[in-house]
Amino acid sequence: MQSASFLFVTRKWAPAMGGMETWSLKLAERLAAIHPIDVVALRGRANGMPPRALNLLWFPFTVMAHILRRKSAPETILLGDMALWPLAGLAALRSRKAKLLIAAHGTDVAYHRRGGIKGRLYGAYLRLGARLLGAAKVIANSRATAEVARETGWTNSVIVPLATEVCELETATVHNRKILFAGRLVIRKGCRWFVEEVLPLLPEGTILQIAGTGWDESEGAVLDHPQIEYLGCLDQQSLAQAYNQAMCVIIPNIKPENGEYEGFGLVAVEAAAAGGLVLAADHGGLRDAVIAGETGILLPIGDAEDWALKISEVSAWEHVRRQQFCRSAQAKVRQYYTWERVARDVLEAVGQSA
Repeated sequence: MQSASFLFVTRKWAPAMGGMETWSLKLAERLAAIHPIDVVALRGRANGMPPRALNLLWFPFTVMAHILRRKSAPETILLGDMALWPLAGLAALRSRKAKLLIAAHGTDVAYHRRGGIKGRLYGAYLRLGARLLGAAKVIANSRATAEVARETGWTNSVIVPLATEVCELETATVHNRKILFAGRLVIRKGCRWFVEEVLPLLPEGTILQIAGTGWDESEGAVLDHPQIEYLGCLDQQSLAQAYNQAMCVIIPNIKPENGEYEGFGLVAVEAAAAGGLVLAADHGGLRDAVIAGETGILLPIGDAEDWALKISEVSAWEHVRRQQFCRSAQAKVRQYYTWERVARDVLEAVGQSA
């Protein structure tokens, strides 16, 4: 069998759907285009859900069998998320000299912050990995993720922000005067905070569109608000159009008590790529998903008055100013937030040339 020097192991793969699955698929595709790689992936279920528990339990044996069947030991091993760190021990069966990379996304490094028995156990699990794999390099999707990884001892990291497929839409000449929120309605994303604290400060009749599915019970209550227009779960083309036509796209993350944070904030990149005007909280991974003043505008977290003032300001922008800003943001996204750049950064992290 082919024994490429670069082995990529991931439990996040199609047909399961999600951000980590997209990262795995796109990264593998771009890496393969510039460097030979060998992929061991755990496929998701046909209905788009993650693999069943039994498949997850069996996956280490699949990885072990694959490594032992190889004609030669891999020189570099990339594990798709922090929860997979024990698989590095399996790789050591063939070579203790292999360079080890472990990707870090968000919950896979921050679950210990939730507390309780599960949180404490997971924290101990990560700390054990940090002690055993001191030479491993963490590929963090943002500076915020690298900081959280350090809490459990993973101090050797490199920042590789995510990417998106650029949607070639012309910036709308006339926006629909509606604000758009896209994503799951969970506490950390701040939609309920925005509805309760910012919306009342905006002109009467301001409409907030919400695109997405899945919500916490406390957050889902905002859908009954008279100024909310619920769009449901949109396909990629429809979502891109919604980004493009909105007066602005908001990403108003807050700091929840359970310590959750935004690992990256891909909506910020996707919206800017589609020609949308992005306003995001200056917090967590959003600081790497938004190039402040270029691909979007960062605003103080939890400051309702500042948010209301900025929304009022951008709503009054003349067409020329808005188009210039959004077109410039699209160009910057097209230049920087690419999967080719992600693949190059990963290879550079282990000293391999693209």
